[in-house]
Amino acid sequence: MTTTNLVSSRSVQLFRVMLSGIFLVASSSHLLRLEQTLRRIEEAHFKGIAYFFGEPSFMVIASGIVMLLAGISLFIGFRTRWAALILLVVLIPITLTIQVGQITTLGPLFKNIAIMGGLIFFIINDFNKPKKTNHEKYFL
Repeated sequence: MTTTNLVSSRSVQLFRVMLSGIFLVASSSHLLRLEQTLRRIEEAHFKGIAYFFGEPSFMVIASGIVMLLAGISLFIGFRTRWAALILLVVLIPITLTIQVGQITTLGPLFKNIAIMGGLIFFIINDFNKPKKTNHEKYFL
């Protein structure tokens, strides 16, 4: 059974713009405060995850660039699904490395989980695709 949920397009746009902000801020931190970000990795209980993906300074810079580009894409609504998917793929190892295993960072851990939920919302729902009317479904 298919159900239709009506959602204000303005609320979706606002959600998308607000969600993108965390990635724009995080990307600037990765790119402009490299040493501080590397120190957080070194202090993390699961820093081995970061090393699994490569040399940490390269990975921090690469993830900063990816978060900046995908964050801008999400912000402006360009290829929203792809931007959200890319951001989710970047956020998972960051969350596992920095937040998991640190009892003092439960707030940031659940913040990242909530952000992942927002990204999944945009991955699952395609708001950029024009909706077909009933007669277009059958005749086009």
